[in-house]
Amino acid sequence: MNTKRLLIVCMACLSTSAWAIEPGPSSKEQKGTEQWMQLQIRGIVASPKLQTASATERDLAMQRWLNSFNYPIPEFFDQDAAGKMTISN
Repeated sequence: MNTKRLLIVCMACLSTSAWAIEPGPSSKEQKGTEQWMQLQIRGIVASPKLQTASATERDLAMQRWLNSFNYPIPEFFDQDAAGKMTISN
């Protein structure tokens, strides 16, 4: 019975409008991005020139991707190993 009650409470919490994200862009920049994405989806700004890759280019791209698996992913990253960011006036 407790599981059923918990499920009902969770569903009620998730269905409230307080958790919902309002539709539409939240900023001018996001609106511009969404407009570009819609143009791309519809093919309106597609290049008239067919984009192709030669067999050699495809093989090299595949080899780069396969080589990316040769490097182990560390369990933790050393935060101090990164470069420093400087702000100039």
